[in-house]
Amino acid sequence: MGFFTKTHHSHARPNVPALVQVAAIAIILIRCVDVFMLCNVLGVRGMVDFVQRSAQTWSLTLIFLGSLLLVFFELLCAFSVVKGRNWARWVFLLTQVIASGYLWAASLGYGYPELFSIAGESKREIFRSLVMQKMPDMLVLFLLFIPSPSRRFFRLQ
Repeated sequence: MGFFTKTHHSHARPNVPALVQVAAIAIILIRCVDVFMLCNVLGVRGMVDFVQRSAQTWSLTLIFLGSLLLVFFELLCAFSVVKGRNWARWVFLLTQVIASGYLWAASLGYGYPELFSIAGESKREIFRSLVMQKMPDMLVLFLLFIPSPSRRFFRLQ
């Protein structure tokens, strides 16, 4: 029943900086566009085949569920960043390190499925494609960590 009671804060909360709002919206939109593009590329039949293939072995199932969990954490971070939760930007950074590391390893042949890999003939070409693919996320991290209004906002919360 605590939903209907008003809470009074004794101190004023600073407004959310525009850079933090842009970063949170960008996280949400990037993930939505990623899912939309994946569905567009695979189609309905391809999505069904991918889910069926992901459920064939325990390791593939764990990778599939881990990727879904990673997307969930990224969306949670987006909503928490707007509330000024400092842990959210660090968790988002961690998710990007994990995703980039796995994508790099899978592209070099150390992981599967092939859907989570980048095609390329050399390590340099794969790395360049990985950096280009992760550029929007790097820009979001820049907005959350570098500008002084963003840092000040998270310090005051």
